[in-house]
Amino acid sequence: MEVGEESSPTLAFEKDALDLTVEDVYDISYVIGRDLLKISSTGEEVSDLKFRIVRILEMFETLVNKYNLSLEELKMERDNLKSELDRLIKDGSAGQRIVGPNQLLVDLTDPNRPRFTMQELKEVLQERNRLKAQLMVAQEELQLYKSGILPQAEPAMVEVDLEIPATTEHSSATINDAKEERMTIGKL
Repeated sequence: MEVGEESSPTLAFEKDALDLTVEDVYDISYVIGRDLLKISSTGEEVSDLKFRIVRILEMFETLVNKYNLSLEELKMERDNLKSELDRLIKDGSAGQRIVGPNQLLVDLTDPNRPRFTMQELKEVLQERNRLKAQLMVAQEELQLYKSGILPQAEPAMVEVDLEIPATTEHSSATINDAKEERMTIGKL
């Protein structure tokens, strides 16, 4: 049994320095103290050496203790961050959305989610505005017909092209088409 007790403190010498605990420092101190007792204590030099070794072991104990405390603090901080992350994930899945700047979070199960790109939306809005302007012109023309300022022409069916022309080369044709559209709408 004595062999097991003696070999246990010496195992601390085989450990990596970063893996040492305060108990390992106590084991190292025990082994060094035991070895120093074997040395003859007759000289003053041996006594000074013993004092220096004890002082180094005390410093070693302090360093290991600080390292272990720092390690414990880091572990606690890690655990706190993990719990915060779990809470954020739970909140996010419960309906609260945390989104950074310039990011859009879309819930694919939401029936009211956006279904158009920004460009498509711009095009739809431009088309709506163009049609609104045409409607206002038609309403004004209708008012003029009703008041009798513009003579009523006989009803005729004219095909109306609502597309915006791609080039400006046919601008006079476009103006004529616009006038025909107004007349047609007015007749309707």
